[in-house]
Amino acid sequence: MSPLKVRDLMTVEVLSVHPAESVDKVYDALTERGLRHVAVIDGEGDLVGIVSQEDLLRHGLAGRSDLPPVLQRVLLRQTRVEEIMTSEVETAAPDQPLEDAAQVMSKNQIGCLPVVEDWRVVGFLSASDVMKHLTGSPHPPRARA
Repeated sequence: MSPLKVRDLMTVEVLSVHPAESVDKVYDALTERGLRHVAVIDGEGDLVGIVSQEDLLRHGLAGRSDLPPVLQRVLLRQTRVEEIMTSEVETAAPDQPLEDAAQVMSKNQIGCLPVVEDWRVVGFLSASDVMKHLTGSPHPPRARA
């Protein structure tokens, strides 16, 4: 049996946004879909960053929890994705050994790697995907390209 590759566990349903979009759209997507990461792509479709729940909380609403929800929403609408995104992103390739990708996540203390082919996002590999595999927990159904 050959070693597992990133493509064997990655989620291929990827939500993406553009850098100039407002952060409220990211907040809605993360909340409504139960996601933890959103890819940021440019006009050519290339990966230029990532926004995580942590980025959103740390930068989008940092120190603003005392504001009423309506004003928090206004603040999110006025903030652009490019202002809070992480632009230096570790990535994985679909055919990369799973063990290598897991080591990158562990070494860099990150919870997710965008999976890219020629800078186009084709999936996400999360630390929870790896943990579910290692513990034998069931995986949710994954769409396959």
